[in-house]
Amino acid sequence: MATTEELVQWTHEQKCQKAVESLGKNGFTARYCATTQEASDYILSEAGDAVTVGFGGSMSIAGMGVEARLRDLGKQILNHGHPALSLDERLEIMRSQLTCDLFLSGCNALTLSGELVNIDATGNRVGAMFFGPRKVIIVAGRNKLVDGTSQDAIIRVKNHATPPNAKRLNFNTPCARTGFCSNCNSPERICRIATIIDRKPRFTDLHVLVVNADLGF
Repeated sequence: MATTEELVQWTHEQKCQKAVESLGKNGFTARYCATTQEASDYILSEAGDAVTVGFGGSMSIAGMGVEARLRDLGKQILNHGHPALSLDERLEIMRSQLTCDLFLSGCNALTLSGELVNIDATGNRVGAMFFGPRKVIIVAGRNKLVDGTSQDAIIRVKNHATPPNAKRLNFNTPCARTGFCSNCNSPERICRIATIIDRKPRFTDLHVLVVNADLGF
């Protein structure tokens, strides 16, 4: 008989595979990855002809360690998250990400019906997801899966992703203090731009990796 851990892993796999199937029906290039290593290797294989690689500020991507591997391959890394950068330098990198060869990002929520749901403060990340870069790879861990509608996914983002992100970025918002969304009007509110990508954008080579591991928030 299978162990509890094996059964839990099997259950997660079925949900991941369901999301991949739905993404495929919606026109995306979608792939199930059993491990983060498999996802990392896929990104490296797809980055072969890329000169510039943009990073959308994803904790999922950061935790995979692909930036160092891409840098070792001689890629020009466009990452606006390095703390030594000035605001002007960060904005310049964000603009460059919109026309890079390969853009890497996580996903705040992914419905089992194949909808990518994200909320941004600035819009550079979500903008680059659907137009501009030659190729986009979005990584979604199993913890981002939502068995429900896109509105359920937005609730998931505000309840589970926004508070820890606001705290991580040292924003002075109610959720960064309490851990709960209050739909605030704070000047530093990071929930400003919500996007739902429910079909593959017409002119974007968009790949989605659904990973059977907990990644990011």
